Amino acid sequence: MKNQRSGLVYSAPITLWLTLLFVAPTLIVIVYSFLKKGIYGGVEWIFSVEGYNFFSSSYFLKVVWNTVEISVVATVITVLTAVPVALYIATSKYKNFLLFLIIIPFWTNFLIRIYSWIALLGNNGLLNNILIKLGLEPHQFIYNKFAVILVSVYAYLPYAILPLYSAIEKFDFAIIDAARDLGASKIKAYIKIFLPNIKPGIITATLFTFIPALGSYAIPKLVGGNDSQMLGNIIARELTITRNWPKAAAISTILTIITVIFILVLSKYDKGHKGGEI
Repeated sequence: MKNQRSGLVYSAPITLWLTLLFVAPTLIVIVYSFLKKGIYGGVEWIFSVEGYNFFSSSYFLKVVWNTVEISVVATVITVLTAVPVALYIATSKYKNFLLFLIIIPFWTNFLIRIYSWIALLGNNGLLNNILIKLGLEPHQFIYNKFAVILVSVYAYLPYAILPLYSAIEKFDFAIIDAARDLGASKIKAYIKIFLPNIKPGIITATLFTFIPALGSYAIPKLVGGNDSQMLGNIIARELTITRNWPKAAAISTILTIITVIFILVLSKYDKGHKGGEI
């Protein structure tokens, strides 16, 4: 009994923190999604499911598809890029300096970093000026899915590298040498031994990339076109322009459900492979 009371005391701060900052806001959003739209914005406390009528809209389904497609592609590219980068940093004698370089982008405002990509990819940007000077036709690098995915990979790459670096640093590379001595090729040793051992880092990197990409607003707003709008843009539009708070809350609820499903799937995959063959 005494141990149970001590456990409750120790877990009280985190329980309170989660309740105030996660559970309560989520419940408020869900409740708002089932209320009636106010005439001048806000809500009327009358039960309604009008906020969910967007399910019949082909445009909304297209935006949902864009959101999932861009998030998945950006996450795959980011993690595939982050693994060799984190491996190089973890095995380098200059790891502290390289980690410092990874952290430097965080010192600059996020919007400024996105605008720097506009200066680089824009119709009158650096890349097109180079193409024109080389006698080539300018290319539409920006205001499309390519630009959204590229800038998303750039923005979330540090978040993927850091947990992977933490997992790789703990890995004993003598196991790779042992596998090579037993006849495994270098590629097979890394696929069969290295990757399963850094799986927690891969899963964390995937979560750190996919979740913010799924709710991204600024990147598709600034470098995306009409065919690359994401759910974050629709939520912002419903809150600030049409002032349909129940609809914005309903879309946010759907976004939360997609995120929770993704986390549960990854958690189940992680538990299902713990203690597996290495």
